Amino acid sequence: MPDGAAAGPQLLTFGCRLNVYESEVMRGLARAAGLDDVVIVNTCTVTAEAERQARQAIRRASKERPGARIVVTGCAAQVDPAKFAAMPEVAHVLGNGAKLRADTWSGLAGTAEPARVLPDDPARADGAAPPLVPGFEANSRGFVQVQNGCDHRCTFCAIPFGRGPSRSVPVGAVVEQVRLLVSSGYREVVLSGVDLTSYGSDLPGRPPLGQMVRRLLALVPELPRLRLSSLDCIEIDDDLWRLIAEEPRLMPHLHLSLQSGDDMILKRMKRRHLRADAIALTERARRLRPDIVFGADLIAGFPTETEVMFRNTLALVEECGLTYLHVFPYSERPGTPAARMPAVPVPVRRERAARLRTLGTARLQAYLEGQVGRTVEVLTERGGLARTPQFAPVRVETRDGFPVPHGRLIEVVLSGVVDGRLVGRPTDFARPRREADFRPGANVYRNGA
Repeated sequence: MPDGAAAGPQLLTFGCRLNVYESEVMRGLARAAGLDDVVIVNTCTVTAEAERQARQAIRRASKERPGARIVVTGCAAQVDPAKFAAMPEVAHVLGNGAKLRADTWSGLAGTAEPARVLPDDPARADGAAPPLVPGFEANSRGFVQVQNGCDHRCTFCAIPFGRGPSRSVPVGAVVEQVRLLVSSGYREVVLSGVDLTSYGSDLPGRPPLGQMVRRLLALVPELPRLRLSSLDCIEIDDDLWRLIAEEPRLMPHLHLSLQSGDDMILKRMKRRHLRADAIALTERARRLRPDIVFGADLIAGFPTETEVMFRNTLALVEECGLTYLHVFPYSERPGTPAARMPAVPVPVRRERAARLRTLGTARLQAYLEGQVGRTVEVLTERGGLARTPQFAPVRVETRDGFPVPHGRLIEVVLSGVVDGRLVGRPTDFARPRREADFRPGANVYRNGA
């Protein structure tokens, strides 16, 4: 979705939270290079649909900003740069490494050569920390890249082709970025990566993810809320388990990379866990922190998946007590082993994905209804929306109709559920607030004295 105004660099970002972070890096680099009349399309290669949407957005941007240069980058552009370079609307194609270098953007500022392709070899990428990002124009929470790339080779995934091997950002650089965001007013930060739980395996001493998170929270005590992106369910280390149990600033919401609930399909995907591992993880987490909720990535219609196998995935949703489902109908990715396996018909994939989404809607509705009557702290977003610590969506209704500033922590009473969202009425939010009413370092936005 586009963000930013028509003047200045415009970003069209697809895919993961890592892309959201990298888009902000590119926004700053393009501005510094004086590239104001440019549209940057940051692509995703997880599914064919993501690539189709990116191509559609490129054509739409060309019509909406006919004088702007269109620069295409991201994983889809890294994997198949020629496909995008062949589009008449595209001026330049950048690889995933080139897009984060200042010299790339200063070089583009001095050339109008069309379809100049600057791909990278992701296998040669290093783990250097990307430039610092002071804020995110379209988001109330900050995103921080702590890891990139992946050493695993799941049979359905093209991401390693686009991002190369796993590399970790040193703890000191992560702390510096988080401090900058907090000083800019961000009350919540999300740690992002391609394979987050592989963090540290390439660093001296091999510090695991939990150790980094523990040090980060100790070194940035003024950060009220920390959230993690997708986790592998068999790689949660002891430090992270202790934080889940004991650290209130670590949000009680884990998103798991599960993909299937059938053991044979998991083996054919070359995943490292079985369904029993997923169930054991959710049970252990709930024992340690009863208010925790879970989301999961799930693929419907993977090659060779039978109806019985698919029903095992439906059953896993219930057995793990999943609240948020991120469902993909299986999409062939060129060059991956799964693309050569016996395929499930596309209509069957779509029908199974629809059944999973229907179950997900019901699971979320039941969870939301169970929250009515509670008083919780929420992080406000744009448009009168907010999120609870468990990431439940809330529509904030102020008593006098005054707008709620975004990016603030406020206390609300949850009074109902409407259109898949909780309704929250602030306990102490009856008039427009001045910035001085927010006490820096406090966890709740309240009336000034």
